[in-house]
Amino acid sequence: MSNEKAREPKTPSLALSVLVFLIVAVLIGMAVLKWETDIHLILIFGALLAGCVGVFYLGNPYSKVEKGVIEGIMVGMQACLILYTVGPLVGSWICSGVVPSMIYYGLSILSPSIFLLATLIICSIVSLSTGTSWGTAGTVGIAILGIATGLGIPAPLTAGIIICGGYFGDKMSPLSDTTNLAPAVAGTDLFQHIRAMCWTSGPTYCIVIVITLVLGFRYAGGELDYSKIEAIKTLLAAEFWISPITLIAPLAVIVLSAMRKPAIPALWVGVFIAVIFALFQGVSIGDLLGIMQDGYSPALSAEIADAAEDAGALAKLLGDNNITLEAGVVAEAAKDIVSLMERGGLQSMNWTISLILCAFSFGCTMESCGFLKVMLNAIMKPVKSVTGLVVAVIASCLICDIFLGDQYLSIAMPGTMFKSEFDRVGLHPRMLSRSLEDCGTLVSVLIPWNTCGAYHTGVLGVPTLQYLPFAFFNYLNPIIAILMTSFGIGIFWRGRDGEPVRGGKKRPAELGEEIPF
Repeated sequence: MSNEKAREPKTPSLALSVLVFLIVAVLIGMAVLKWETDIHLILIFGALLAGCVGVFYLGNPYSKVEKGVIEGIMVGMQACLILYTVGPLVGSWICSGVVPSMIYYGLSILSPSIFLLATLIICSIVSLSTGTSWGTAGTVGIAILGIATGLGIPAPLTAGIIICGGYFGDKMSPLSDTTNLAPAVAGTDLFQHIRAMCWTSGPTYCIVIVITLVLGFRYAGGELDYSKIEAIKTLLAAEFWISPITLIAPLAVIVLSAMRKPAIPALWVGVFIAVIFALFQGVSIGDLLGIMQDGYSPALSAEIADAAEDAGALAKLLGDNNITLEAGVVAEAAKDIVSLMERGGLQSMNWTISLILCAFSFGCTMESCGFLKVMLNAIMKPVKSVTGLVVAVIASCLICDIFLGDQYLSIAMPGTMFKSEFDRVGLHPRMLSRSLEDCGTLVSVLIPWNTCGAYHTGVLGVPTLQYLPFAFFNYLNPIIAILMTSFGIGIFWRGRDGEPVRGGKKRPAELGEEIPF
């Protein structure tokens, strides 16, 4: 018996656990801010550091650590498969006109009297259809910002509303990498996760709609410059099939989601519908396979953008395509379209998938060696309720957003840390995945040194702290999530067969004895 006890690994202290975490956090911060490089290798080095301390100092068997990492990575395999489905889906949806049609009709609703509300809705539509808040801000967002300047609307206010719409769409889109990462970490499926987010994001979005309507009345008398909007719509119509029929593809995915069908087959239905549309337009099977593999590259818009410096070539190109708008405006619009539409394809998912694998490697090494358990125990000491648990997750996401400087890690690290606790008390994992996105995804853009905050400041030309007060959705959503949980609204427990069971702050009696915190 004494020999068996001697072989048991030591439990790390809280100080050692925090130290390992902080070393990796500092390295990640330096990678992002100083070295301006990706954080994948930093996470691998972090896993090696945690593994070495765990094996050589704490006495954990290497086989145990390796097994923990492999089992953890297997949990993320569903998200990887979904992302490898999303890549072909995005490419086929752009090629067939699905995404261009959504943007085209979204731009059609702009008017001075509801400019801010229209901005919110347009950015939501574009982000929802593309799965990227970054792409939305860098294309449609820039165009809207220029229009707002002409109307006399302050740039920080416009930028804040652009970010609200972009992050709502990104958060709710099945095409978004963070929307796939959160359920993978928490142990639930994609559509369960999206349905869970409706409980917190829906009310928050309604509040933001009211705010934008009230603020918009101040600027209702301005005159809207439609030249850039018309240029974008004209180019979209010239290069893509713009038709309400194309909306059948996203509607099919939405309907299958509402019917609680598995995510991967539902997404592939969307792909096949888009493929039919593309074949109907004369796209060859070989070109379609290439687009689904490597993504879509705009043709006409790219030609116009490349010819922008040659007035003669640009004029000829516009004439050949019966485009009579002002050449300079069309060239700017072409650059925006290229930036937004040059995406998709299976290969485009490799960066995100490799990041998921690296993050899981670090997180699962920390878990296997006992570091996460020690830190979790310290965090959970004052937690005595479901509300406290949700607050702890949101606070951890905020800390990670601040110290790790990356939204992916702000989802992956707290998710890995709290998964076992949600399982222990019987809460459905969709509660964890929802909480991760309620803060981890949304707050990242409000922190100047976070990758999201730095990107949006650079693209929109508005300092983070200036647009922060107007990014209503991003900071109200975590607050709404906490308030709703404190009132017992939208809380789901794990049923006997793993299904979500709606209840209050107490575990439903039909699920058995309540588990104390």
